[in-house]
Amino acid sequence: MSDTKQLVSLPPLFQETFKKILEILDNAHKSKSTRRVLRSTLWELNPLLQEIKKYNENLNPPREEIKTLIKEKDAGRDGLRRCWSRIWCKKEDSINGDDKQALVMANDVKQTLIKVREILQVLNGENFDEKFNGGATKGPCSVPDNPEFCVGLDEMLWKLKMEVLKDGVSILELTGLAGSGKTTLATKLCWDKQVKGKFGGNILFVTFSKTPKLEIIVERLFEQCGYRVPEFQSNEDAIHQLGFLLRKIGQSPTLLVLDDVWPDSEPLVDKFKFQMADYKILVTSRVAFPKYGTPYILKPLRHEDAVTLFHHVAHFGGSKSNIPDEDLVQKVVRGCKGSPLAIKVISRSLTHQPYMFWQNMVQELSQGHSVVDSSNEILTCFQMILDVLEDESIIKECFMDLGLFPEDQRIPVSALIDMWIECHGLDHDGKEAMAIINKLDSMNLAHVLVARKNASDTDSCRYNNHYIIQHDLLRELAIYQSTKEPLKQRKRLIIDINEHQREWWLDEKRQGMIAHMLSKFLRFCVKPKPLRVLAQSLSISTDETDTSDWSNFEAPEAEILIFNLQTKEYSFPDFMEKMSKLEVLIVTNYGFHPSQLDNFKLLSSLSNLKRIRLERISVPSLVTLKNLKTLSIYMCNMNQAFESDPSPISYRLPNLVELSIDYCKDMVELPIGICNITFLRKLNITNCHKLSALPTKIGNLENLEVLRLSSCTDLEGMPDSIGSLSKLTLIDISNCVSLSRLPEDVGDMYNLRNLYMTNCVMCELPYSVINFENLKVICDEETAASWEALNPNLNIEIPQVDVNLNWLLH
Repeated sequence: MSDTKQLVSLPPLFQETFKKILEILDNAHKSKSTRRVLRSTLWELNPLLQEIKKYNENLNPPREEIKTLIKEKDAGRDGLRRCWSRIWCKKEDSINGDDKQALVMANDVKQTLIKVREILQVLNGENFDEKFNGGATKGPCSVPDNPEFCVGLDEMLWKLKMEVLKDGVSILELTGLAGSGKTTLATKLCWDKQVKGKFGGNILFVTFSKTPKLEIIVERLFEQCGYRVPEFQSNEDAIHQLGFLLRKIGQSPTLLVLDDVWPDSEPLVDKFKFQMADYKILVTSRVAFPKYGTPYILKPLRHEDAVTLFHHVAHFGGSKSNIPDEDLVQKVVRGCKGSPLAIKVISRSLTHQPYMFWQNMVQELSQGHSVVDSSNEILTCFQMILDVLEDESIIKECFMDLGLFPEDQRIPVSALIDMWIECHGLDHDGKEAMAIINKLDSMNLAHVLVARKNASDTDSCRYNNHYIIQHDLLRELAIYQSTKEPLKQRKRLIIDINEHQREWWLDEKRQGMIAHMLSKFLRFCVKPKPLRVLAQSLSISTDETDTSDWSNFEAPEAEILIFNLQTKEYSFPDFMEKMSKLEVLIVTNYGFHPSQLDNFKLLSSLSNLKRIRLERISVPSLVTLKNLKTLSIYMCNMNQAFESDPSPISYRLPNLVELSIDYCKDMVELPIGICNITFLRKLNITNCHKLSALPTKIGNLENLEVLRLSSCTDLEGMPDSIGSLSKLTLIDISNCVSLSRLPEDVGDMYNLRNLYMTNCVMCELPYSVINFENLKVICDEETAASWEALNPNLNIEIPQVDVNLNWLLH
């Protein structure tokens, strides 16, 4: 098909733009130098090209023009480096005609693609009922990563595949005991080539868990599918919008996986049933639902497969030195009774253990019932694993802390670091915390997930892209450990308030109907005594059904307070005002739209509060927090946070040492008042795409050591006053694609040791960079060419980083 015919099929707004781009590309073929500079320009505009590509796919026109642009951008990097160094080092009056033509061509491309950006903004306007946000390949309802190693699933995988490949509408159910591999099998099914070939991008993976919320699930589905997420007026409205969404994407075959469905959620599953041409629902559950037909039952692993899995997970390989006796392996595997989860955890826990420990494990496993008879049996089995940690009590304590967070949710590593630094006395650079996390990962008690790999991660104490995920049974084990003591004496108190469990304080002895009624009667007759708990860590999970009366609740010993919210509005309970020992506050909203916090002012009475982390919150005006050291704000609305009334932000946060603002869409400018917080040592403003400039007085931060501005794509410049930050040791401006220059005096920052500037190829370097002697520059090949031209003696590193652009989509 000719270029002209291809252009006719494009939307009218794009036709003239792509004609111009094709003309520029055609002219570029006449000059080698022009092609090289053109590639550099297109490399700089790579995020925009990817955005165009996704719009192009959504609108379904031919894609050859986009492919041509991307091909041009990716080609000839070695030649580009030589060309760019040559042009860079020339004075303007010495540039020859060919080079001038190249620069003119590059400018033409930039101006043309600016028009494309304007078109995209029109398409993204509020006047459209639907907004395409780029179609994230990794979203809240995307399929988990394909398991690298599986055994014993082939037969069941084949049966399920044959069923989902049939045309028509059907609901399939996969059942099995906890830890039997249901989620793994469902994931393998979604990654199967034939299944992907049929359903393409219409494979959605939803984790229900024990207390699913319909509105939140529908919000995540809209987000995953790339449509504007509506605000639902009710559950009925959410169901209506869900039907609209599924019918919209259901024009092609659609596979919806509903994972980890509990018995009480059967009516909710019915809400996802719609009549569409080719629509399959796969439900995984520990129990069978007869209304969905005969279930597929996932049985325990055969002994041979179980032994194979045991050896693989334990990393024994060809070495027998870690195995006291192969016969012991056979006995341990038989004791696990084919439970993949039990095998994974036990095999790793036995690594490098003495012979006596293996014997004790065999003896424990040989007693009683099979570990797969029930969840309680598996928990009893895992209890033995925790005994391994008795000599490493800090590891066990940190494992139990994971139970403070909701089921089937990613736990931010940065939140764990905040907790563990204060309550366990770990070092402040996060290295000890990461060592503990890696230990838990190595024992299969948790798994580390890196959402996006950055070159600067090794130097970051925040680990903003690192998360912990945990099997729900292991979370139950952590909670079980925390509930061994009476409620009032527990070290960790986990409160889950929902429509099925509101009066959480009723212990086992008072949960009978008579005792329940008596307790209600006594409330009217006698003023109840305050419920005073001694927990050091308090976790409260709640939704919009919460009507709890906290007036007689006290937690004076709590050092850590975690709120897990599933509600649009929440008011801090008054009992917080008396939590004089509180050091860490973590508030996370698990809905799509930011939650509004009320009663925020009571935090000003907490004199020991040192760390606050807020996620998906509409941050109210920050109150005076005299001793706050670390403030982390993630995916929040920031409109009111730094309002100057009644006092400047530097007065309200006088001792702030670290400020992190990540993925905050409305962060347009950094308040000038922050420049007066003289104790500030780390300033992290990352993935804030609308941030266009920094305050000119940022040089007042005389104690600043770390400045991170990575992925602030609209940031156009850095104020010259940065050159006066003599204590600065690290700057990260990676993916700041609009950054045009570094400050003139940057070379005078003699303490600067690390500079990250991947994807900053058009950022001009001042002559003063020749002063650097001990600086390490981590950048891409094109940026490296600029540095080598001015200061060839520096340590320049070109790392392999994650090249996906999902960071643009938040």
